Order: sequence, then C-alpha cells, then structure tokens
Amino acid sequence: MEENRIDPYQIVGFLLLIACAVWVFYFTPEQALNIDETESAIEFSDDQASKPEENIQSNDLEFSITEIQQELITLENNDLKLVVSNKGGEIVESLLKNYYDKEGNKIKINDSNQIFNLVSSNKSLRAFDSSKIIFESQLTENSEGYSLNLVHRENGSELLSLTYFLPKDGFMVDITVNVNNRDLSNLNLRWDLLSIHNSRSASYENRYTYINYKNEDNNVRDLSAYSDDDESGNASWISYSQHLFNSILIFNELKNDISFSSFNLESTSNSNSQLYEIDGEIKYLKKFETTIPLENFSDSFKLYIGPNDYYILNDTYDGISDSIWFGWGIFGWINRNIFFPLYYFLSSFLSAGFAIIVMVIITRLAMSPVQYKMYVGQAKMKILRPEITAATEKYKDDPMKRNQETMKIYNQAGANPLSGCVPALLQLPVFYALFCFFPVAFALREESFLWADDLSSYDVIAELPFYIPFYGDHISLFPITAAIAMFFYTRMSGSQQMQPQQPGMPNMKFIMYVIPFTLLIFFNNFASGLSLYYTVSNILTILIMLTIKNLILDEKKILATIEEKKKQPTTENRFQRRMRKMQEMMEEAEKKQKLKRKR
Repeated sequence: MEENRIDPYQIVGFLLLIACAVWVFYFTPEQALNIDETESAIEFSDDQASKPEENIQSNDLEFSITEIQQELITLENNDLKLVVSNKGGEIVESLLKNYYDKEGNKIKINDSNQIFNLVSSNKSLRAFDSSKIIFESQLTENSEGYSLNLVHRENGSELLSLTYFLPKDGFMVDITVNVNNRDLSNLNLRWDLLSIHNSRSASYENRYTYINYKNEDNNVRDLSAYSDDDESGNASWISYSQHLFNSILIFNELKNDISFSSFNLESTSNSNSQLYEIDGEIKYLKKFETTIPLENFSDSFKLYIGPNDYYILNDTYDGISDSIWFGWGIFGWINRNIFFPLYYFLSSFLSAGFAIIVMVIITRLAMSPVQYKMYVGQAKMKILRPEITAATEKYKDDPMKRNQETMKIYNQAGANPLSGCVPALLQLPVFYALFCFFPVAFALREESFLWADDLSSYDVIAELPFYIPFYGDHISLFPITAAIAMFFYTRMSGSQQMQPQQPGMPNMKFIMYVIPFTLLIFFNNFASGLSLYYTVSNILTILIMLTIKNLILDEKKILATIEEKKKQPTTENRFQRRMRKMQEMMEEAEKKQKLKRKR
C-alpha cells in the first residue's frame, strides 16, 4: 500500500537533476463479456480472466454457455455514450465521443471489461448475484437528461431496481439502487475493471494507471502502480485512474470495510499476463477489483467516466480532482498552484508547444536572481582556482593539511564553497515538479508541435527493427535535443568553475558526458512535452549564463573585493569553527597513532 505514490522513473530523473547540480556547483475485472444484440453469455470461473474467443483453449477456462435473449439500451449525451445490458443491468460499453485512442478510434473506457453488480455476502440466507438476472427496462427523456429504469420482479413483486440517469452534458452518471426484499441483506457492490491500453506506450501509461481513494481523514491513498497490491479501508470516493482517463465511483456517505485489489498485468511475474494480449498487442494493463459493503436497502452513487482532466474534474464534482497525482509534498503544491494554472492560462491563447516555451521563459526569469547568486559564487571559485591548485600540489601527500589550507583560502577571501549549492537546491523542487506535471497534464494530449504529433507521449522520428533495453524500439528527437543542450550547459558550467581533481573524488569530466547520455535514454519514452521543456530551458539557461557572465558580472570588481577581504581580520562562522575543531581533533588522533607505531 502506498499513501504517497512515488514513481521510481521520476526519482531517477530527480537524481539526474541532483547530479547536474553537483556538476554545476562542484566539480481490470476477472471476466469480459462480448455481448451482441442476441448472443451467448460466457461465465468464467473466478480465478480466470477473459480472452478473445479465438484464443480460448479448452484447458484454459471452465465455462458454460446458456442461450439468452439480450437487450442493449443506449444512453447518449453530447460527451458520453453508455450501453447497458438488461442482463445484470451492467454498463457493457462506455464511449467518450470527443476523444480518440492511438488508432484513431473513439476512446472506450468500458468494452465488456467491467463488472458492476450486487452480490450477497450472507451465505446463511438467499444467495444472490445481480449479474445473473434479467431486468425489465424503461428509457425516458426529459429536459435534464436521460433516465433508464431497470426492474427485476419475482412472483409479481419487485425485487430489485436500478436507475441510471445521464444528464444532457458531461461525464457523470447517477446510479440508484433499491432492494425490496429483506432476505437480501448484507449486499456487496462488486466493481471490477480491466484497464484498456489507449496510448502509444503501454509501459508509460501503466505507470499512471492505479487505484486511489479518499478516506475519512480526507487523505488520498494509493495502491501500487508497479506491482500487485491489496488493501482495505473506508472511502468517500474510489478512482480507477487509467493515466489520462478515469472512472471514479462517488458515494453519498463514507463507506466502510471496503476491500481493494490491483493486479499489474504487464508484470512478467503475473501468470495471467498473456491472457490480456491480442495478436501480440497489449489489450489491458491492470485489473482492478473492489468490494463495497452496502449498509442500506436503498443507496445511490455517482459514477464519473471521462478524461482525467484537472479542470473538468473540478467542475464536475468537488474533491475528485485529488485523484490526479500531482507529486508529493511541495512538488504537488507547486503543480497545483503554479504550473497547472500557468499552463491553463497560456494555452488559452497559445498552442501547446508555444505555451510550454513561454512557461519556460517565465520560470527561468523568475529564478534568474537565484541563478545570479550561483554564478557569483562560481566566479569567486574561478578566481581562487590558482591558489587552490597551488595548495593542492603543495600538500598533495598530506590530505589533512591540504584541507586546512583550502579552508583558510576560502575564509580569507570570504568565499563559501557551498554557496552555489543553496541556489541549486532551491531550483530542484521546481525541476522535479515538472517531472510530475507533464505525465498528468491532460491538456497536452493530441497537441502537436513541430515533428511531435502528441506532446503527452513520446515523439518518433524513426522506428527500430529491434528493442533496446531501457531505450525502446524507436528514436525520439526531442530527448536528443534536450541531451545536446544539457551537454553544452554542463560543459560551460564546468569551464566556469572546474576545481582541481581531489583524490577520491569522482571524475567530473566523466559526469559531464554521463548526465546528457542518461537523459537521452531516460527521456526516450517520456512525454515529448517534457523533453521540449528541458531543451528550451537548457538553451535559455545558457543564454542567461552568458548574459550574466559577459554583461552583468565584473570579475575585476569581484577580485578587488576578495583582495580587500583578505586584508581584513578573518572571522570564523559556526560552520568553519566546527570544521577547524574537527580537523584539530583528527590531527591529534593521527599524532597519537604515530607515537604508538614508534613505540
């Protein structure tokens, strides 16, 4: 169970950014029914998952076939089309009318891949499963929307009724359940879903396909997006996030003792993974299962089926936009309060690509005072480089003395070797927040720029006839431009403040080449919008660096300040005092050790 879901791929990117800073400053349900107008219903055993009819082998599944007459009822508004079967009263198809998948077809969230029914948990009383019964149906329309009333009768009496209401616009469905038989106590609502693969990259989409829910403490908790996971708890809503699309079940009151399960079908450790592929193509990514105890004989829910768009979710129902993972802690706050509003404003009058570029410019200009302080520190280090080099050479065989002399030079000049790190650390939350922003920015979906036809997915300039581990089976151009820009940035930063190589320290020239290369590999399967951002960001940073260095900073003035500082009595700050005392203690210990050896 993950209360704060952390994407390991994002952590890798975060570590890359930290490495850059070091360099710069130093050195799915169990069954799926294929239903036609009149067809056979295949009932799968509980421990098996569905697969296309042509792929079912006799030893794969246990099933029985019962010929029944089916009726499919359609509810359709301007945004959403629902198909409901009178057998079980379940939604067998939900289609988003204004969104398209990777093959150009309208997005289907449900396509005979969902279970949404009532089952009895009280074995001492009557066994009940609403998926096995036939309902009478009545579809009506009024000025507000479309209402489908489903009724099941036994012996002339109404046993169970379901009502679906779809308004004229939007993605929210109201569902009402009425049970009129007291023998049907302890009913559970069973909601299972196989998440359909809709985007270009299955592995990238799967990272952001997961269950989360809001509990009584108003906290959003997540099941793992990377491995099988299960949990129990209470919830006011449950979200089956499918990257850029979502199914959210919203309750009128808090539900208790809910059980949640998530199965990662992409995992090679999952024995049923192959059951979710069709002709070698991945059909489903995860299987979600939830069981919700119903305490009342009458209940109502809201079911959102639509895009995982922050602003659409906000406008639809208060609080469900929290199902989008903006990042943990300060990173989520930055996205929710800065990047999302900023991009939403810019994209209202600019294309997506230019909105990203303007967002880069605004971000870099806002952080330019921080960069200025960083470059001042770099300039001081560059001026002190000859003295540091001389001290290193003079005391190359005495590490303790070498460190003491180096600290003395810094102290006399009023320079702090850590002064460049503080501005860098201030920038890291912004950089990492962007890793969280681009994967969940629905507004980038199907937005093109230059050669990229979808900024929410990777761009492709060439397909490879083979798969390269960690890289993929294609070549993306934006990661290449980002890596090249990063290389020149790190190279310029290195020439600005490269310090003498200290024994035991990593080779910073090697890091200068490793970071862009790692960036190239890492970004190849990421959203091209992110690669575009870092390409422009690094280019703009280089321009700002050159402007500060050549037009703003005066190295002669800085040198004069350092020389004047050397003439003044030196004072130690708390950090320097502690370092000096620590070095003195180490020297004393080393002397005692030498005396023992002589004896």
